[in-house]
Amino acid sequence: MIQQNEIVIDALELSSWDREFVHLLKKGGVTCVHACCGLWENARETLRKIGEWHRFFHENDDLVMQVFQGSDILKAKQAGKIGVILGTQNTSSLEDELSLVSVFNQLGIKVMQLTYNNQNLVGSSCYEEKDSGLSRFGKLVIQEMNRVGMIVDLSHVGEQTSLDAIAVSERPVAITHANPSWIYPTKRNKSAEVLQALKENGGVLGVCAYPHLVNGKNTTLEEFCSMIIQTVDFMGIDQVGLGTDLTLNMSTDFLHWMRMGRWTHDMDYGAGSKENPSWPEWPSWFQTPKDFPNIAEGLIQQGMSGEDAAKVMGGNWLRFFTEGFKEDGQK
Repeated sequence: MIQQNEIVIDALELSSWDREFVHLLKKGGVTCVHACCGLWENARETLRKIGEWHRFFHENDDLVMQVFQGSDILKAKQAGKIGVILGTQNTSSLEDELSLVSVFNQLGIKVMQLTYNNQNLVGSSCYEEKDSGLSRFGKLVIQEMNRVGMIVDLSHVGEQTSLDAIAVSERPVAITHANPSWIYPTKRNKSAEVLQALKENGGVLGVCAYPHLVNGKNTTLEEFCSMIIQTVDFMGIDQVGLGTDLTLNMSTDFLHWMRMGRWTHDMDYGAGSKENPSWPEWPSWFQTPKDFPNIAEGLIQQGMSGEDAAKVMGGNWLRFFTEGFKEDGQK
């Protein structure tokens, strides 16, 4: 079981937030969640999404607290609230305005993934046939993110763009939700070369329970925890955390938007269409946030020490976010 004083941090969830969902997080012993605040949105649309989140924080301030600094994670826990880190899974919100990095950082966007599933002004995604690497604009974006204390996320980013980003970044970067591709071969999971570079950079990998990135709904808890232990053996115990990519209570319409963005309404999603996606079924041991203790118990059952399990469950992300959210030069 997760002890009351332990830190549990999920580095990415894409679920529909309401009070019932927050209570599930509390039942699971969760301390803090990085919540997705945008996928394909431009600057104006992202501002609206942030505004919706700010209203949610205000209306539910007895349960949740927005995180701007690492210390806020501990403050939220002490107050009996769930800390929420806002982030985007794309840099589309920047359009071509470098100054918006600082603006969104001030509004509480503390994590920004360089690309989602398509090429953009910054670089290539993992699904492009040709990854041309980080653009000139992308280099400036990373430098500005480093300066203001915003985390660079490479979860959906292409191989060469990821390697370029790690080389350019003067601060540790994150892969908030992905797995080693030699264990689960998919375009979205990460190669040994990228994870070795991440390791040398001092970054953290959030291992992911999303069914498409493991063996689907039939993935066992033992299999998932074995994958975590293998990843720790490669990355080191201080550089692995959780990033479940949990998608609870999300609509099919949102799935279309998530997959295709502004192409959504140009596609035929009829019954006979090849493009008719549906949300995957999750393994029985991880259906809702209240199931986080299953992962902790699974790690212990596989022989991981309680101290090391606590690092994977949240301690490593707490350290990483505490340092990473600081403005450059801030002590």
